[in-house]
Parts: sequence; C-alpha cells; structure tokens
Amino acid sequence: VLIRNKAAYVIGRARCGEKLMPMVLAILNEEGELVVDAVLTGEEETSIVFSFARWYFHADIASPREVIGFLHSLLPRKRIAELYVSLGYHKHGKTEFFRDLMRFVTQSGEQFVIAPGQPGLVMSVFTLPSFQFVFKVIRDYFPPSKSTTRDEVMQKYREVLRHDRVGRLVDFQEFEHLTFPRQQFSDELLAELQGTASRTVKVEGDEVEIRHLYIGRRVTPLDIYVGQASTAEAAAAVIDWGYTLKDLAAANIFAGDMLLKNFGVTRHGRVVFYDYDEIAPLGSCRFRKFPPARTPEEEMAAEPWFSVADEDVFPQELATFLELRGELREVFEQHHADLFGTAFWRALQERNAQGEVIDFFPYTTDQRLLATT
Repeated sequence: VLIRNKAAYVIGRARCGEKLMPMVLAILNEEGELVVDAVLTGEEETSIVFSFARWYFHADIASPREVIGFLHSLLPRKRIAELYVSLGYHKHGKTEFFRDLMRFVTQSGEQFVIAPGQPGLVMSVFTLPSFQFVFKVIRDYFPPSKSTTRDEVMQKYREVLRHDRVGRLVDFQEFEHLTFPRQQFSDELLAELQGTASRTVKVEGDEVEIRHLYIGRRVTPLDIYVGQASTAEAAAAVIDWGYTLKDLAAANIFAGDMLLKNFGVTRHGRVVFYDYDEIAPLGSCRFRKFPPARTPEEEMAAEPWFSVADEDVFPQELATFLELRGELREVFEQHHADLFGTAFWRALQERNAQGEVIDFFPYTTDQRLLATT
C-alpha cells in the first residue's frame, strides 16, 4: 500500500503466462468508509501515478529493492532511479541515476549540446540528445528584469522538493562537483557555459568540472510543441496549460513567469512547469485590477500611472502576454477566461487560507468510479 495526498494505492498485478498487467486500486476515505475510487490496469495509466511531476509516496517497506523490482516489472520503461525517488528513497535514486548517467556518457559517445528552446535568463540548459534529461546550471549574472540572486534561486528549488507538485512540477536531482571528459562537450556549448556560468563550470585540461547543477526530465517546451503539433494536439496542450496554472494555484503555488517557454509537454501529453526562479506562495500575492487612468496621457504612457509593489499581480496582463494567436487563443479564452480576472485567484487564496486541502488525482474524472455512480 502506497499513500499520497488523500489516497492509498494498492499496487498489484495480473499474470497471463509471461505477460504482466498492472492492477492499481485507488482508495479514498469517504466519511469513515474506504471506497475504491479508480481501478487502473494499463502501463500508461500506472506510469502517470508514478510520474516525475508528482510528490513522493509514503510507504512502510521492509525491502525496498524487492518492491522496486516488483514495480519495474509493471513499468519497464521507468528507470530504477525514478522508482526509488517516487517512493522517497532519494539517496538510492540519486546513486542509480548517477550510474545510469556515467554509463550512458561512456558508452554512447554523445556530446552534451545546448538544449532546444529559448535560452533562459537564470539558467543555462544543456542535454544529451538521446538521454531523457536536461542539465541546468545557474548563470553568473541575471539581467535587470530578474530581481533575484543565486541563493534565492537555490532556495526556490529546495521549496519545490518540499511541496506537493500535483503532477505539474518537474522533479529534479541536485549534484555537486561532477567531472566529465572535455571531448563530451560541443564547442558551442562549452563556449556558452564559459561565457555565462564560469563560476560554476571550469575547464581543467581534458576535464570539465561542474560545481553545481540540477538534472531533471526533458520535456518538449510548450512554445515549440504548439508550433509543431497538429491543430487538435496543440489545442489540447493549450487547454491543459490553463489547468496547469489552476492546479498550481489550488496547491498554493503561483508560477510567476507564465511564458510558454517555461512550460513543457510530457510524452503523455500533460503540461508541466519547470522554471522555478519566480514561483511564490499564492497567499503571498496581491491580485489587483488596473486602476482607471485619470487622463489620456496616463493611459498612453510607457510607465504605469500607479504604484506597483513586488507582491502585486495583475491577471489582466496574462491576456496581453499570452503568446497565442488565432484559434489557439480563442480555445484558451473559451476554457480559461477566469484566469484574466482577480476573482478566481482570490477565491483560491481564501480556500487555501481556510486550510482546505484540494483534491488532485493522477487519473481523469472519467476514470473515477465515484464520479460516475
């Protein structure tokens, strides 16, 4: 039995000869009675339960290795490291991941390259083309638009590890003092790292030492995805992007920087967030409407005609910086127009302030037995 949030998950399997099928019972406590809320029987469905974007399970396990072996028989595409981490065994998971990484670097011969997508203002990001992860190092300097420090960025990442990620925040591993052969880096990437993160990345002879970095699962940046996907797939991703913002808010998280490039799409088509330098507790934000301009000159001025504090958020700005055009913008506004006003955000602030723990299920409403009876 694995416990997370308000649910307990009984993980079993059905056997047909040499074939195995997951059998997951999601159990809730409804007014003192235990009830089965969903029955999940596919590898894809079960994989989402163990997603890298969800919080860790609580479990009473006598032999973790045996349990991991059992889970891997049901989820063969999940790395052993990810399964350890999903159960809260971070040191085991980190060790397994490091072995996987070093084995891949040695055997593949691939070079680290700059990760696809728009460059970040706080992180330099690179990857191995055939490896499912990205590597992020903090830049030496941030532009004036980023009023933060290296220590504050690191603190935000630590907060993510302690918070319920509700299937919307990408998990990561933090490493220090990793050394790789110089030949494993493309010239373009090494020039980028030495130019933007020289305090963190050092070249000593034939070796590159990275003094601190974060490693997380690679997903397709949302701005790239909507430009390459079919019309139906792009529309589904845009709709789910809105639900991502709402799920995070329900979990008392304000994403801060809502540009499409800071979100990604998993292989299951789910939108997740991975840029943490501007996240904040929802309760610390002050959601405001633009006050009316007193004169036409104020309305046309380049600078705001009213004072703005650090904690002030103007949801109307989301419509201005939406980065969506035509049909995709219409789809988003059709499903999530409430995000442009203050009422939605203030209502969730109130629910969080009253101590409500809002439900988040790793399966759809259609899969819920309770919702269909």
